[in-house]
Amino acid sequence: MTKNDRANFGSKLGVILASAGSAVGLGNIWRFPYETGNHGGAAFILIYLGCVLLLGLPILIAEFLIGRRSRANTAGAYQKLAPGTHWRWVGRMGVLAGFLILSYYSVVAGWTLEYIFEAVTNGFAGKTPNEFITFFQDFSSNPWRPVAWLVAFLLVTHFIIVKGVEKGIEKSSKIMMPTLFIIILILVVCSVSLPGAGAGIEFLLKPDFSKVNGNVFLSAMGQAFFSLSLGMGCLCTYASYFNKETNLAKTAFSVGIIDTLVAILAGFIIFPAAFSVGIQPGSGPSLIFITLPNVFQQAFSGVPVLAYIF
Repeated sequence: MTKNDRANFGSKLGVILASAGSAVGLGNIWRFPYETGNHGGAAFILIYLGCVLLLGLPILIAEFLIGRRSRANTAGAYQKLAPGTHWRWVGRMGVLAGFLILSYYSVVAGWTLEYIFEAVTNGFAGKTPNEFITFFQDFSSNPWRPVAWLVAFLLVTHFIIVKGVEKGIEKSSKIMMPTLFIIILILVVCSVSLPGAGAGIEFLLKPDFSKVNGNVFLSAMGQAFFSLSLGMGCLCTYASYFNKETNLAKTAFSVGIIDTLVAILAGFIIFPAAFSVGIQPGSGPSLIFITLPNVFQQAFSGVPVLAYIF
């Protein structure tokens, strides 16, 4: 490989799944459902879709264009395309944003590994709501357990990345993204089948335009940017590994559809299950690590496997 050569993704499917894998994350699972339920239900979804179409996808395509044209990571892309200008700071701030996001994503991912371990070992069985709160507080304040799981997550991530674009990121995305969809569909079917699930579905999807105001528009726009991973340089860097045959517009639309679909389906998991056992969903870490373990322990106590695949 010469100095100017750069690896490429091996397939169109790999491009879409890897890009979608970058976008799909915390914003879909714990932020979108709560924002939807508390900002007008279907009314918020419509505003969010408008933000994705009018703002998110054009910016996503622009990042793809910059990355593929420069064939450089986000730190060097703007410097390469606009040498001698202040545009280089846009790329450098993207790198900084990526490091800042990694600083809490890796922590939360470590928490998730701990909860998978607890679920697999049936550690949640029989716990009361207060015990779930105490468990999370004790674990998150422990001086070494969160650090150990954080290191485990970073080692797994490192193992994937060092294998390169095609054999590492693309190959893992082709396995993990379809697995994610299978898991989500299983959980959706189980959740909406619970007694009293209809109230949760109504809470999520019933349009309430009386709640729509300027803050709702700002929340929808922020959700679109956060959920699609815009402005942090990751997708710009990914695009530097796209080949010339990659259709950037189709790829961007595919990523937007996958990202939005996962977010909406997450709502169909969380709210029907929560309402079926009479629990009002919270937000942020409390939703994932306090409310939902309690919900799954009560709603699916006879099928514990559902808790740890979530």
